[in-house]
Amino acid sequence: MVHGGFCGGWVFEQFRQPFEAAGHACLTPDLRGHGAGDRGSAVVSVSMTDFARDIAALIEAQPEPPVLIGHSMGGLVAMMAAARAKVRALVLLAPSPPWGVAGSSLEEAGSALALHALGPFWLQSVDPDYASARLYSLDKLDKEARKATFARMTAESGRALWETLNWWLDPFMTTSVAVDRIKAPVLALAGDRDLIHPPATVRQTAERLSAEMQVFPGMSHWLIGEPGWEAVAQTCLEWIARQTAVTEA
Repeated sequence: MVHGGFCGGWVFEQFRQPFEAAGHACLTPDLRGHGAGDRGSAVVSVSMTDFARDIAALIEAQPEPPVLIGHSMGGLVAMMAAARAKVRALVLLAPSPPWGVAGSSLEEAGSALALHALGPFWLQSVDPDYASARLYSLDKLDKEARKATFARMTAESGRALWETLNWWLDPFMTTSVAVDRIKAPVLALAGDRDLIHPPATVRQTAERLSAEMQVFPGMSHWLIGEPGWEAVAQTCLEWIARQTAVTEA
């Protein structure tokens, strides 16, 4: 399970429980520079390619191809990693879109442009912003849960954010995904109230990867922990079971 921006593997502490109860061994690594003891400087100049290579190396270290699940920016990392290493299946939860997929909302455009107010943010680490988290990411959590979750968030790589949110300015096409190299079945899930990566954007990503897609009514971006997350987990488990049955057949 690959976490999104400003987070760590801790975001899956609750979400992983149904998977483990179903008999799945779950790995929830911290992306480079996102460990509990890391300082903001640890993510400076870290690229999305670095994240993807790290996850691909972890995949290749497993005894057999795993199911890869990614949330938000971690969904994009998961796509990039799945094009580098063999996975059994790929699940994308409110994923950041790959290079070439344009956003479909004003909020997406605003997020990309707002970062430029920080100056050359791609050379820096970027601290999480509570107002943005409250409005767009953790908006379905109650106040106590929202503050507790935000308190655990960490700095993010400005370079990775630039590569993800301002991909049209990136001549290296860093977040381009070689979809023909992903041989596994793909599932994409979205919340219909998600303003960061709304269903229309997720659908474009799903179409590019020939993925199945499902939208959860009333849910926002934090599919891994906001009210209704149990249904998201159950949908993932049932879909994974179907892919396993097809493979074994």
